[in-house]
Amino acid sequence: MVKVKICGITNLDDALAAIECGADALGFVFAPSPRQVTTEVVRDIVSKLPPFICKVGVFVNSELALVQETVSLCSLGLAQLHGDEDADYCTALFPKAIKVFTADSLPSGQELTGYRVAAYMLDKNKRVALSDVEQNRLWQLARRIGDYGPVILAGGLTPETVGQAIEVAHPYAVDVSSGIEAEPGKKDYDKLRAFIEAAKSPEEARSLHP
Repeated sequence: MVKVKICGITNLDDALAAIECGADALGFVFAPSPRQVTTEVVRDIVSKLPPFICKVGVFVNSELALVQETVSLCSLGLAQLHGDEDADYCTALFPKAIKVFTADSLPSGQELTGYRVAAYMLDKNKRVALSDVEQNRLWQLARRIGDYGPVILAGGLTPETVGQAIEVAHPYAVDVSSGIEAEPGKKDYDKLRAFIEAAKSPEEARSLHP
């Protein structure tokens, strides 16, 4: 069964709602963003979560020492790297690194194997509008790089599209943030529930949303 990561968590209520709906991992954004949180906020949330939930910190071009310190302070299981972090940077965090690529930044297969990471993530280019064609291209790329290790698929997923995305990409996990929000930093619980149900039971979801 595909794993589900709910990203952009900013408060305890959303974290607990995601877990209750079946989320496997929660993401906390430490980079500049409408969903940015502090170490103090994340430490407080994490201290109130049940066991066996993976906690992930999201970083963009942060100093390695700062990432290591934040991971330790907040008891995070993984660091998700969205910037220009190279293979050596990822190795220094191994086995706690997820390296994020877009369709435009994805290296060759040979170069990809040089990244010692827990998983690769394929995300959309935030500076470019995501058309249906580009989204399908992203899904196809995710399927191909699955030969090199676990792949987490992100990039504009919604409750309506995640089932089809899983069918095409065959990812290890899917990641969503804005696609299930009521507003930046606040989750819509109906969308949250629908997304996780669709990801965990994509065939049933497609019958409901042909």
